[in-house]
Amino acid sequence: MTVFVEQLNLGGHGPRVAIKDTIDVAGFPTKAGCRALEAAAPAAASAEVVERLLDAGYHLEGKTTLHELAFGTTGINHWAGTPLNPRFPAHVPGGSSSGSAAAVAGGQVPVALGTDTGGSIRIPAACCGVFGLKPTFGRVSRKGVMPAESSLDCVGPLAADMDALIDCMRVIAPGFGALPPIEGVSIGLVQVQAIAPIREAVEAAIRRSGLAHGPLSLDRFVQAYDAGLVVINAETWAACGELVATGLVGEDVAKRLVAASRTTPADLEAAEAVRAAFTAEVDAALRKFPVLALPTMADAPPLLEAAADTSKLVGMTSLVRPFNLSGHPAISIPLPSVQGFPISLQLVAAKNDDELLCAVARHIAHQINQD
Repeated sequence: MTVFVEQLNLGGHGPRVAIKDTIDVAGFPTKAGCRALEAAAPAAASAEVVERLLDAGYHLEGKTTLHELAFGTTGINHWAGTPLNPRFPAHVPGGSSSGSAAAVAGGQVPVALGTDTGGSIRIPAACCGVFGLKPTFGRVSRKGVMPAESSLDCVGPLAADMDALIDCMRVIAPGFGALPPIEGVSIGLVQVQAIAPIREAVEAAIRRSGLAHGPLSLDRFVQAYDAGLVVINAETWAACGELVATGLVGEDVAKRLVAASRTTPADLEAAEAVRAAFTAEVDAALRKFPVLALPTMADAPPLLEAAADTSKLVGMTSLVRPFNLSGHPAISIPLPSVQGFPISLQLVAAKNDDELLCAVARHIAHQINQD
């Protein structure tokens, strides 16, 4: 199973951790799963999140593979390697933080760092049946993380359980405090399109939580998804577009980058207007319900054999990408499934309410495990 692109043996005797290969580790190149970066110079310094983990005694096991340039949803990478989905081997591991999710699901590490620009932590977490948190935008440092400039991207943990995830957040997010009580917290069940087994599993998990809940509509949800694509296209082209000319970028990612190059200033201006309106809509919903709930994915992950062209599978992120645009924290929680494919619950909270989000997620996970 291809998980680590670089074996490491760094740090203390604390929890083992894996690092996505878009995050700098001093002395090792950051290749982002791309042959065009094969000759990249070793990083002169570690990313701030890596330094925090090392200072806290974590043991860095390795840098993990990913969907090339973190610009894909399936995790398939023919150059750097595609990790097997340990729990659902017929299905893709999810992208772009595929190796980090697989390392956790396969038991190599209890926690790993990924990055999430359009679902790249939550999607692989959902595909591999682990927990994955996209923190509030700006809550966790991106210093030393590729791409250097982004209005969407967040560094966050994937973990085997909520306690490991919370412990990691306390290290990488300065000021991450004690979890608040959840008594009186209500959940807004966002009405979205999803297949029946997923919708039913999500609703059952919310009922099982014992927390008050009610239905909720977000009228600009689909618009926010489309706008999120416009923004990621513009920013990824600005960061990585020059690599296309090398001829060394994988076909699926090169195709997406060329399409991204056609994003116009007018497209971006319209997307930013949607960002403002959708953010205000989510903020208003969170004043009514402190936590929102919806599936992480609307359908089963694609089978490996049907997932060769990621450019046709961007819709895997239909339920997660809007919250990159708005910047709200969001977490994926694996749910029991008898369907033969993974099912995952997504929770969303107000900006900088990451502690409340984790408290509710831990409670729901505990209730599920009581069954």
